[in-house]
Amino acid sequence: MDEGLADTPERGGHGGREVGHVPVLLKEAIDFLAIRRGGTYIDATVGLGGHSLEIAKRLGAPGHLIGFDKDPAALEIAGRVLGPWSLAAGQHHRTETAKQDWPTVELIHGSFAELAAGLANDKRPRTDDGFLVDGILADLGVSSLQLNDAARGFSFQADARLDMRMNPHAELTAEQVVNQVDEVTLANLIYEFGEERRSRRIARAIVRSRPISTTAQLAAVISAAARPMNQAERKIHPATRTFQALRIFVNHELDDLRALLSAAPQLLKPGGRLVVISFHSLEDRIVKDALREGAKRGHYKLLTKKPVTPGQEEIDRNPRARSAKLRAAERV
Repeated sequence: MDEGLADTPERGGHGGREVGHVPVLLKEAIDFLAIRRGGTYIDATVGLGGHSLEIAKRLGAPGHLIGFDKDPAALEIAGRVLGPWSLAAGQHHRTETAKQDWPTVELIHGSFAELAAGLANDKRPRTDDGFLVDGILADLGVSSLQLNDAARGFSFQADARLDMRMNPHAELTAEQVVNQVDEVTLANLIYEFGEERRSRRIARAIVRSRPISTTAQLAAVISAAARPMNQAERKIHPATRTFQALRIFVNHELDDLRALLSAAPQLLKPGGRLVVISFHSLEDRIVKDALREGAKRGHYKLLTKKPVTPGQEEIDRNPRARSAKLRAAERV
């Protein structure tokens, strides 16, 4: 499972010095994508642009890179990382300063769950079967930009309003969930999305403590209701799983992941690669099952029988990478 929002692996990242972040499993992701020069690739979670930058370097002209992200602040940073060669939504030409051998880079504000629909009106050539792209990368989870900004309310390490929205324009916040959802539903979502065995006890304490408006208030309520019972439970903060559950629920993370995995076989050209990096057991299980089912149906050749994980050197450099798992498949 996710090791908590204070320890949640950073997603995306631009590999530069603006926020001091290096993308997780960067070399492995690029190697599995097996990038074709001049091809078309999707970074379904562009984040701060780290993986996208490495893809773009290898694509060259007339390649096309499309990056999706729910967070407009992340896209703004990614645009700077990818330079004046990137296109904002609705633009149709690059700037005059564009590199001659640089691909077209298009950044789209939206969830990768809308990926198939977003490309439905794409004018680029397709095969007769409707295939569009040579590769799709999805690096899941909360980004360093979101996690490190206390005001976004993702972490209990700093006190802030309970928000947790990756897209700040979305309607539902964690504060609304905590204060408006009935006890049974709250317990169920904490159990399902946080794999928290003490979900009923925690939900009962939350309902009795309403209204709750900040991360510190919520963490205190959970800590009082779910004190660790053994040494294993003492390794993580008592609020870790509940905060994970709320974040996943607020942002529809698992539904979005399933939508991407469902669309991928229709989007990938034969020989195209799908690479997914997950950070907790719920995500990894969904990815594993989808790729195996796709292989049974003749859609994929599995490239990873077991998930690829970071080496000790990467974990030492970035402890948040320790729970990352990469799975990959090739369209047949």
